[in-house]
Parts: sequence; structure tokens; C-alpha cells
Amino acid sequence: MALVARTLLTALVSTAVLVGWTAYRVQEQGARDEQQRADAIVVLGAAQYNGIPSPVLEARLSHAVDLYDAGVAPILIVTGGKRAGDSITEASAARTWAETHGIPSAAILSEDRGRTTLESLEAVAEILRARGLRSAVFVSDRTHMLRVLRIATDLGITAWGSPTTTGPVDADPDRRFEAVVHELGALAVYFVGGGRLVLEESAANP
Repeated sequence: MALVARTLLTALVSTAVLVGWTAYRVQEQGARDEQQRADAIVVLGAAQYNGIPSPVLEARLSHAVDLYDAGVAPILIVTGGKRAGDSITEASAARTWAETHGIPSAAILSEDRGRTTLESLEAVAEILRARGLRSAVFVSDRTHMLRVLRIATDLGITAWGSPTTTGPVDADPDRRFEAVVHELGALAVYFVGGGRLVLEESAANP
């Protein structure tokens, strides 16, 4: 019994340390802005309402437009498919918003089928490869950046993160805590599944 108890205690302590370290890495990566010259800027999708970006998506797009205007990359890639009941994809809503805020249509590429971070990034990797592009600056919320960059790197993309700091998740401590917890679960499932399993994105992309 003593051996079993020690084994369980060791497992619990190890799990707590791993969870704590991962939570720290989520926050640490999210606090970093790594923007630099790249082949493309990639905006991770979030909810839209009949073509109107949600506050989460609008904050990401606004930051991406600023990066484009600063000359970070000549191409903007918008991502995100449809949710149940939607008639418009997240990518379509994002493209329209970007165009109305000064990004030339010819400079925008779309990934409009992905319903999860992994699916979208797999499609982005294909878009980049097809055009001989290798690097990208990724835009999303702070809590999302660690997972985005890990998946992008696993897919062979030279990836840097430039998170938005104006999204509603950052402004609400409760939502930020929930987002960190979501990321802990999503990262765990990603690693356990060898990069093939993902959690639903609804909690991360309201």
C-alpha cells in the first residue's frame, strides 16, 4: 500500500508540475510579440455573425492590418470555415473586413474550410508550400499563441507570433482564465493524439 500511495503521489505531483509549467508557457508566449519580416501574415479565425466579425475576430484582424501596413509581409492569409447554421465562412467575413480596411484584394488569400486550429493550419501550410513560401507571422489571442506556433512549427512553417492585445478575452480576467484552461486541454489532446486530435474551438473563439 505504501508503494502504491507513493506512486500515486508522485504521479499527482508530476502532473501538477506539468500543468503549472504549461500554463506558464501559455502566458509567457502570449506576452511576446515576435513580429518580423515574413512571407505572410496569418490570422486565425473566430466567430462571425452574418458577415460581421465578432469582437474577437475584429481584434485579430485589426492587428493583422497594422502588421501589413507596417510592411511585415506582402500577403495576408485569413482562415476559418463555417459553424453549424452559418451561411458565411469566418474567412469570408475576415476578407471583407480586411478589404474595407485597406488591404488590396490581390494581397489576401483564404483558407475557408478549417473548423479547428489544426485543420486551418494544415490548409495554411499547403497554401504556403504551393507558393514556395516558408515563413509566417501568426495573429491570434495571447492564450492561443503557444498552440498555434507549436502546430505551425510541426507542419514545417517557420513561425512567429504577434498576438493581439485588444481582444475581449484579454479584457476579462474570467474569460482569460477559461481560455488558459481550454488551451491546457487542447495542448494535452494535441500531444496525446500525435497532432491529429483536437478539441472543439467554440470555447476559444467566441
